[in-house]
Amino acid sequence: MFDLGGVFIDWNPRYLYRKLFLGDDEGMERFLANVTTSTWNRQMDGGKPFADAIAELKREHPHHAELIDAYWERWPEMLGEVNPETAQIVRDVRRRGLRVFALSDWSAETFPHARELARELALFEDIQISGEIRLTKPDAHAFEHATRRFGIDPHTTFFVDDIAANVEAARAAGFSALQFTDAQTLRGWLTELGVL
Repeated sequence: MFDLGGVFIDWNPRYLYRKLFLGDDEGMERFLANVTTSTWNRQMDGGKPFADAIAELKREHPHHAELIDAYWERWPEMLGEVNPETAQIVRDVRRRGLRVFALSDWSAETFPHARELARELALFEDIQISGEIRLTKPDAHAFEHATRRFGIDPHTTFFVDDIAANVEAARAAGFSALQFTDAQTLRGWLTELGVL
């Protein structure tokens, strides 16, 4: 079971906002730290409609209205490439005859863009998106939901995520879990587990 953003596929709002701030990296970082924050983005990952979240944020920061609108209107420009080494690991795990799933915190409204742009997402048998079920990691209920949905036993399933809190939550739920740093380390860990 794989996380997506930061593990399988690259996503970063800076890919878009560097174009909009035109070399003003300090201004861009201030905007991302104080306006379209990761905490704000997590609301959409949890199922809040983008229209509501954008409208609320524009009321709080009216002088940034156009930049805030871009977060929705130009969202696909924040999406980077699929990590080819991680995608190859997924293929190799499948070749071993194992089932492969994804468990990701992602807005239900933007995930269709990712499916269009990243065909490798079809490698997964099923994908649980937090925005669809309104449960984000590291909430234990997100892992319980995935266990039921995928029909898996945590004690015979590995999970990889780039966020430490999610890895700890997965371990607490009974999964073997690794915090992702790079594909080479992941491949070594899965080899030790006997998966590869």
